[in-house]
Amino acid sequence: MPGRLLSIGECMVELSQAGEGLLRPGFAGDTFNTAWYARACLPADWNVDYLTALGDDPMSSEMLTFMENAGIGTDAIRRIPGKTPGLYLITLRNGERTFSYWRDTAAARRLADDADHLRRQIESADIVYFSGITLGILTPEANDTLLSELRRAKAAGKRVAFDPNVRPRLWADRDTMLKTISDGARAATLVLPSFDDETTHFGDRTVDDTINRYHGLGVEGVVVKNGEHGATLSFGGATSYVPAVQAPEVVDTTSAGDSFNGGFLSRLVRGAAPEDAAEYGAAVASIVIRHHGALISPALLPS
Repeated sequence: MPGRLLSIGECMVELSQAGEGLLRPGFAGDTFNTAWYARACLPADWNVDYLTALGDDPMSSEMLTFMENAGIGTDAIRRIPGKTPGLYLITLRNGERTFSYWRDTAAARRLADDADHLRRQIESADIVYFSGITLGILTPEANDTLLSELRRAKAAGKRVAFDPNVRPRLWADRDTMLKTISDGARAATLVLPSFDDETTHFGDRTVDDTINRYHGLGVEGVVVKNGEHGATLSFGGATSYVPAVQAPEVVDTTSAGDSFNGGFLSRLVRGAAPEDAAEYGAAVASIVIRHHGALISPALLPS
């Protein structure tokens, strides 16, 4: 049965090393990466749309073309005159990647400024996806607007998926970060946390601690991703475990969690059992980490 997945967040301009002192431009961002993999894994009768805000500059136009060429809908994207996308630079030193960001004045920080537009887009979706980074780039007022609409959608019975994706550098202080991410979970029906984030920032000692805390916030389904240790799922009062698919060689772990989410959601929204959806998500992630970059060719993904 066809449907519509709406992903909300920020897509940025990515600059990576191209050799000989040159930089290669690209486009990526956590919720966009998940939309990319969901689009690649869903049948053509499903729509995958991205909601953000972009400027009226040439790079914003190039980004829109890139999304459209990937089959991702852009009608939900607002254009803001005088604004530009955020940008990040990847630097490689001795094989280790570091990231520098320029996003303080990015157009995406205004994605929730038009509450009526936000409501229309969420109401017309079958599943809505957002992340802690989505919340981290917004003002407190914009977060209130976004979370209010997501709570409304949840109360109406809509499926709302959330990856906490904790990034302290986006937040003014730790207490605000933890409170807002917890508020994000309260607005969701499904949460897909990474255990290393949860233990580092929330102090969870075990995966069960993470599961119980999110259920305590009113979340129906929890999928705790734990890297090479697999994923633990809690749905309908039952807990299950899905092992990771081991990659013969790990080249780049960028977008491992995002691609898992995209693969998982692509199966779950079509009626697969959570365990089957997680097995597929793990298979997608195992292929993505064998290649450089956040986004790999859909032709490489499992059917």
